[in-house]
Amino acid sequence: MTRSPAHAATDTDRPGALRALRVASTAAVVIIVLQGVTAGEILSRSRVAETLHFGGAFVVHLCTGLTALAAFLLARRRRVSWWPTGIAVAVFVVSFAQAAFGEFGVLSVHVPLAMLLLVGSVVVMAWSYARPRV
Repeated sequence: MTRSPAHAATDTDRPGALRALRVASTAAVVIIVLQGVTAGEILSRSRVAETLHFGGAFVVHLCTGLTALAAFLLARRRRVSWWPTGIAVAVFVVSFAQAAFGEFGVLSVHVPLAMLLLVGSVVVMAWSYARPRV
């Protein structure tokens, strides 16, 4: 696999956007998984889990928003594919709808959207570690 000299220079000289994407997307995946753990505990009527799940929703919004921003900056600076940015933005937007359905108690929509958030976040995270090419 060969790289263009311009991409190689960008890869080593300015790793900020890629590093930010990796950190934010990994954090998003971790917090979404933890949200699933607290959701399971909510089914056991745990008040602590309910509080953690509520607070975790804000962290999901933060992490997915930072992921979308980092993906945008990476695509703009390095001229890599825009599809990861599209997925990251979609995950960020869907996270608000997913939280709203949870707040209203519509678990038949809340839970599938949670799975969609997890899959989308994992795809963006995996792409970020696959060393995006020009």
